[in-house]
Amino acid sequence: MASISFKNITKRYGAGKTAVQILHGIDAEIADHEFIVIVGPSGCGKSTLLRMVAGLEEVTGGQICIDGKVVNELEPAERDIAMVFQNYALYPHMSVFDNMAYGLKIAKVPVSEIKTRVDKAAGILELGHLLARKPRELSGGQRQRVAMGRAIVRQPQVFLFDEPLSNLDAKLRVQTRLEIQKLHRELGITSLFVTHDQVEAMTLAQRMMVMNAGRMEQFGTPEEVYHRPATTFVASFIGSPPMNLLKHAIGARPGHILGIRPEHLNVGTDGWQAVVESVEMLGAERLLYCKSGDEQLVVRLDESALSPALGQTIGLVPRADRVHHFDAATGLRISD
Repeated sequence: MASISFKNITKRYGAGKTAVQILHGIDAEIADHEFIVIVGPSGCGKSTLLRMVAGLEEVTGGQICIDGKVVNELEPAERDIAMVFQNYALYPHMSVFDNMAYGLKIAKVPVSEIKTRVDKAAGILELGHLLARKPRELSGGQRQRVAMGRAIVRQPQVFLFDEPLSNLDAKLRVQTRLEIQKLHRELGITSLFVTHDQVEAMTLAQRMMVMNAGRMEQFGTPEEVYHRPATTFVASFIGSPPMNLLKHAIGARPGHILGIRPEHLNVGTDGWQAVVESVEMLGAERLLYCKSGDEQLVVRLDESALSPALGQTIGLVPRADRVHHFDAATGLRISD
């Protein structure tokens, strides 16, 4: 197991005037045993960064270190990492056991050791009764567990997960997230997990790296990122529904954007006057979609709260201790 260090990492395709910059100076220190989620929208550079750690993409500038060793020029096989892909990448003609054992056979690990490792990984992932089956006989969730098992038997220093849950339905995604959490608790291997899903990021991460357009907008715990977003991008990307960002609300300072999360708006008769345009029922809660002047707002109500009628004018009062301020020109958080 190992720490990972990003030192001013840049990535560029092409040269001269036609060059395209993908990553712009990523700096981060990841401790041994940490589970880090790299999250951001499609095209932000998160998978490129992961592939650079794996050795599948060249580093244009800066250094990537694993366990204190610069790995920029090392081949993937020399980095002691194991990667889990979105599409499982299983051999269809091989059994589950053989898929999990294949890399060890190539590495000429003794047969008895291979069996011990595969059996242990199968036990952790509850795959013991499936070892004789072929991938076509498995569900999507089972195939993904086989892919994780193949990584586990390698006993690497670092796990790399490249959107491994994207092909699963909603129920399986939740189940597999729980299995990944359990896996990390048991093995404690330093892990990088890439996703575009902020719910996955919030539930899995010990710390999360929020990326946008090739830049790291914020690196912190889910609590830090949610409660003290560093930029308007982070505020609007993390949270479901996202933070309300208002330019003209009462209380917004000149040149500032005022931010307030939907659950931190109290409904009454005083405060910002807003018209209820839509109500979304989500079981344990309701979301009110409102308009106040030219500002759109979302309000989260507990199921026990009285829901206003469509077209009704209500008052919205933000909790004073939950109001955020951002610079309108830069999008950066203004210190409280």
